[in-house]
Amino acid sequence: MQVLFVEDDAMNRRVVKDMLSVVGAQMSEAADAETGLKMIDDGQYSIILMDLRMPGMDGLTAIRHLRARTDAKAQLPVIVVTADTAVDLRERCMAQGADDVILKPVAMGKLLKAMSSMLAKAAGANAVVLS
Repeated sequence: MQVLFVEDDAMNRRVVKDMLSVVGAQMSEAADAETGLKMIDDGQYSIILMDLRMPGMDGLTAIRHLRARTDAKAQLPVIVVTADTAVDLRERCMAQGADDVILKPVAMGKLLKAMSSMLAKAAGANAVVLS
C-alpha cells in the first residue's frame, strides 16, 4: 500500500512513517500542499493523509483541488491529520471533500482504523484490515 502524507513538520512525518512501516505500508512525504498535489499527479497512492495548516496552500484548499480533478485520482481517500480542535472542524473538512479526520498526536490504532475504513470503502465489499 502506498500512502502520501502531506505535512510540513518533519517529526510528524517520521512518526507516522514509523507507524505505517509496522504494517508494511510505504509512505511518501510532501512538506507542503503544492508538492503533495504534484506527487499525486505523478504517483500512485492508495490513500492521502493531509495536514491542514501548512505554509502556502492549506490542506483544505489542497483537498478541494484534488476533488476538482476529472480523473480517478479525484476519488482517492483523504484523511485529515491535524492538531486543530475547532468545534466545527469535522464538518468543515468533510464539506471540502475529506473522508475522515484524526487528531494529533496521532495514535497508531486510530490511524490504522481510519485507514482500514477508507480503504474498505474504496474497495467496496472487499474489506481491508490493517493491524
